[in-house]
Amino acid sequence: MIDLKQGLTVAEVAERVAAGQVNHAPDARSRSLTDIIRANTLTWFNLVIGIMWAIMIIVAPFQDSLFGFVIVANTLIGIIQEYRASRALAKLAVIGEAKPTVRRDGTDVQVSADEVVLDDIVVLAPGDQLVVDGTILASEGLEIDESLLTGEADPVDKAPGDPGMSGSFVVAGSGLYQATRIGRDSFAAGLTEQAKKFHLTNSELRDSIAKFIKAISFLLLPVGALLLYSQVVRAGLPLDEAIRGTIAGMVTMVPEGLVLLTSIAMAVAVLRLANKKVLVQDLPAVEVLARVDTICVDKTGTLTEPGMHVRGLVELNSRGPTAAAALGALAVMESTPNPTLQAVADEFPSPGWKALAAVPFSSARKWSSGTFEGHGSWVIGAPEMLIPDGDPVRVQADEQAADGARVLVVGTCDEPPSADTGVGLLTPVALVLIDQRLRADAAETVRYFLEQGVSVKVISGDNATTVGAIATLAGVPGADRPVDARTLPEDPVALGEILATSSVFGRVTPAQKQAMVDALHLRESIVAMTGDGVNDVLALKNADLGIAMGSGSGATRAVAQLVLLDDRWSVMPSVVA
Repeated sequence: MIDLKQGLTVAEVAERVAAGQVNHAPDARSRSLTDIIRANTLTWFNLVIGIMWAIMIIVAPFQDSLFGFVIVANTLIGIIQEYRASRALAKLAVIGEAKPTVRRDGTDVQVSADEVVLDDIVVLAPGDQLVVDGTILASEGLEIDESLLTGEADPVDKAPGDPGMSGSFVVAGSGLYQATRIGRDSFAAGLTEQAKKFHLTNSELRDSIAKFIKAISFLLLPVGALLLYSQVVRAGLPLDEAIRGTIAGMVTMVPEGLVLLTSIAMAVAVLRLANKKVLVQDLPAVEVLARVDTICVDKTGTLTEPGMHVRGLVELNSRGPTAAAALGALAVMESTPNPTLQAVADEFPSPGWKALAAVPFSSARKWSSGTFEGHGSWVIGAPEMLIPDGDPVRVQADEQAADGARVLVVGTCDEPPSADTGVGLLTPVALVLIDQRLRADAAETVRYFLEQGVSVKVISGDNATTVGAIATLAGVPGADRPVDARTLPEDPVALGEILATSSVFGRVTPAQKQAMVDALHLRESIVAMTGDGVNDVLALKNADLGIAMGSGSGATRAVAQLVLLDDRWSVMPSVVA
């Protein structure tokens, strides 16, 4: 057992370094430039046209061989696009330039992420990113934001013994955790390694042209022989002139203009979409979306606007009018408010009350309080933590929550609350209704896809009821029957059957998002997936078309074929058109 006050000794660190137990991330290289050049140069089209070009260079004037430059143009377009995509993947990182603080020989020292060794004691403070997986050893109000990894919006309260995932952030409190999985064994490194695997976007147009050219090429040899025979024997032309005429006839049989025109058309589409703030990272992506029959979207950032908003204040008694001032006073006391309390602070201005005592918000307690000079003690928090079951106020709060609102109760108490003894007798004064505001164009965009025969699936890590309420407002069919993903089967066939009959899913894990895409593929669906968090990376990678939000994580943007730079999902109909 390692002493928490001492951590590892210098000798123990050296021993682990010698054994290779260091947090070195795997070198998961994406496609090299040599591979990209080889793949775009050694194509059937280039082989057929290239042979004829080489012959014409030998036997004909230069101007007769200009058709060969189609190869150069088409190859360069392909190389440049693939190299750009490969560079983006190479830069992909779930862990940024974080410098964790580790405890060694009783001293806290800052090291780089790749200097952390197995069993290191890592010190956590607000703003720190967890760079390896580990187990929490000590916690003083420690709360970790895992939203980018899991999709869960609220910070998670951590106690000794709880796991800590690499890639998450500390938002409140402090603590210690021990590195138990490092290098390629950690969650973030494994995710990065999978995401960096390069694959081309499946383009039906490109594949169809390639098959057509391959079929035509088998006819070229006999047709070419007949042409050459007719030129030499029947027409009596010199051999070099006969060869030129034969090659000219054969070239017209190969739709070289179609190949170049397809690449140019896609490149022009990329430029047009750039004017609409859509970054296309893979040329065939502009074609794939027109063939998509299922689009999977997240609730947050796609159907809803960023952040939370106060929908209303329900006064419960004669002190109700005072609740707005109390809410403003309570909200400004939080140094690092979560999205819910930030919405309260945005809606209710501070009245300038003088604070005498305070208990900060904790995701474990789910309440915070303040005692103010001349105004008494006030509490704000989750009704289920502050009001007993069966109480009329609790029933009213549950009814509001069923409509998709996040409900907080604000009230007064006779004695100042404390973190140790909790809240005494609470007198509820008002209910605060908070929700995520539906984007003004969300319903119209959903309606457009439905009219085009595209099935819309809403997949979120949030509560299923809340997701269903938002999806209902957006006009998603079947939104009144949301599915809690914790009840979903692992069998892909059974999962596919549920996906065929349901449209809204809540409490979905990153692994389930990926499994859902795979299950839809088993049903021969062409799937587009939108996302903005690290938890969406593998699903975006597996989808036929990955669409990332511009404000999303760098890892998400790196694996996506389309990036909506200004986060406007409403631009998608323009992409299809």
